[in-house]
This record gives sequence, structure tokens and C-alpha cells, in this order.
Amino acid sequence: MQIIDRGAGAPIVLIPGIQGRWEYMRPAIDALAESFRVITFPLCGERGSRRRLNPTRGLDDFVDQVDAVLDDCHLTRATICGVSFGGLIALRFAARRPERTSALVLVSPPGPNFRLRRRHRIYARLPRILGPVFLVEVPRRVRAEIALAIPDRPGRFAWLQMATFLRAPVSLSRMAARARLIGIHDQSADCARILAPTLVVTGEPSLDHVVSTEGTSEYQRLIRHARAVRLDRTGHIGYITRPREFAATVRAFLTSNSVDEGGPQADASGVVPSGGRLAASKNDAA
Repeated sequence: MQIIDRGAGAPIVLIPGIQGRWEYMRPAIDALAESFRVITFPLCGERGSRRRLNPTRGLDDFVDQVDAVLDDCHLTRATICGVSFGGLIALRFAARRPERTSALVLVSPPGPNFRLRRRHRIYARLPRILGPVFLVEVPRRVRAEIALAIPDRPGRFAWLQMATFLRAPVSLSRMAARARLIGIHDQSADCARILAPTLVVTGEPSLDHVVSTEGTSEYQRLIRHARAVRLDRTGHIGYITRPREFAATVRAFLTSNSVDEGGPQADASGVVPSGGRLAASKNDAA
């Protein structure tokens, strides 16, 4: 499996959005790598992943994939950060693998009650025929955000995204398969199992035309002691339109929670020592 491993410091596993390609997160990767060890990868089914997606397992194929990434990087645990659809994967991983999650960062994921609009459900059923219509909608959804976040060079940003598309083309069929997994798990139950310090990142409600920021903010209510932050002058893609501000937000959160380089290490039996952060979280939850 292709694994991108950049920077040094406390490890962050950065999970891509619904397009499944890490290349679209490059500005965030570069900004985070100034302070952290950033690890990312293509999602199941993408070139380089060497894994197929089994829709009957919901998001659990991705959970196994994150496990494999941590193992390959010789890490017991890390901060798990998911972007948009990747936030749903991060949430599921943190619920299923609390011992491997030192902190959780959810960046504009669909809220727990999010459901695809009717026309998007149709797109997802007929991706090869109607998928191009969905792609045509994307620039309109993010145009206002780009103009506000980077008013001096919106054209350059658009060209960089086009160049990324040419280097890392997306698969409409695989995007549709992932879209059909949204809402497949009981996210409220998953939220109740989260033990790690959690940050929920949104943009401004008037600028996010992909998901509802109000829906995303529900995770702050459902996850115990979760914190929320809004990135000004951003909507759904603030992690790449204002990557330095995004990285500074993540850094401040992890510093305030004293998230270290991998956290307590498990012993030979796989048990985390009782003095570690995980044990303290369990005691808090009791």
C-alpha cells in the first residue's frame, strides 16, 4: 500500500475525502508537516491502496486500512484526522480502536443525520452516466469560499486543483460507492464510544455548500468533552484554502491536550500501561 510519510513529531494520520486521493490534501499535508509527522494514503479501491472495498462491511474496510497504515509505520497510536467523508472513517476508527487513537480531528464531515439529496442518490446509482453532472456542480459550490479565502489568487488555486486532477484523476464509480456508505452506521453509538480528545472543525455556515455546518457541529454535542472551532473565511475546504490557519488550529488543540509522539506504548500483550492517556480517559468515562 502506498503510504505518504512526511515531517517529524507527533504522528497524525490524515484520511482523504470522498475522492479517495491524498493528493487533493497536499496544502494541508505541507502545512501540518512543519510541526508533525503526517501520514496519509489512498483509500480502498484507489490506485496504490492494494485493497478493494467491500460495501457490505460499511466503513470497516477503511478501519482495517488505518490499522495497517499504523502497523506499517511502526506506530501504536496516533492522532486520527479525517477530512469530509474521511471524517466518518476517522470517527469509526476512533470508536472501534480507542487504544490506537491519541486524539481525533473531524474536519467538516457530514453530520450524524446527513443523507444524500435525491439527485445525489441518483448520481450514486448511475455514476458513469450522471457523475459528470456532479463534477460540474463542484466549482459552483466552492467558488465563493475560494474568492473569500484567497482573494488575491483564486485563479492560481483553481489551476493547481486542475493540475492535481490531471495527476490524480478521480473515479466516479468509486466515489459513488463511498457516497452510498454515508449513514450506514449508527454514528450516535460510535460517538458514545469515543475516548480520545476530539476537535470538530467547520467553516462558516454561509460558505459550506457541501455539508451543513450545523450538522457537523452535532459531533461536539455527541462526543464527550469534544471541542469545536470555526475557520473564518472558509467553507468546506478550509484545510486547503487556508492550510496554515488549519494547521495552527490543529497544533493548538493537540498542544493543549498534551498529545505526545505516539502516546503510551503497549506491552507485549498489547495492553496500554495504566498510567497512560487511554486509561485516564476510561476513568473519566466511568
